[in-house]
Amino acid sequence: MALLSDKITQLAFDPGIQPADGGLPGLSVLKQVIGSINMFGLIVVVGALAVSAGVWAWGHHSGGHQAEANGKKGVLVSAGAALLLGASNGVVAFFSTLGSQVH
Repeated sequence: MALLSDKITQLAFDPGIQPADGGLPGLSVLKQVIGSINMFGLIVVVGALAVSAGVWAWGHHSGGHQAEANGKKGVLVSAGAALLLGASNGVVAFFSTLGSQVH
């Protein structure tokens, strides 16, 4: 029975590892690269939104119900992607804080 309690105690052991800012060389470069990828994604989403809105309008005015429906889907997907790209820092910070509260 003592072995089981020892194993449970080992599972509950806190290793004391915390995220450290500036712990690795090149961290600032990595932050710049990720920021650039995020900006590239936002630019692509703007283009996708413009194309989808054009397909939606073309489908509506030409009577193409399939094109109209695809344009609407494209607008919604583009808006959702823009929301996620713009909120990515906040989403990660929220769940990181939430995860740090688990004991």
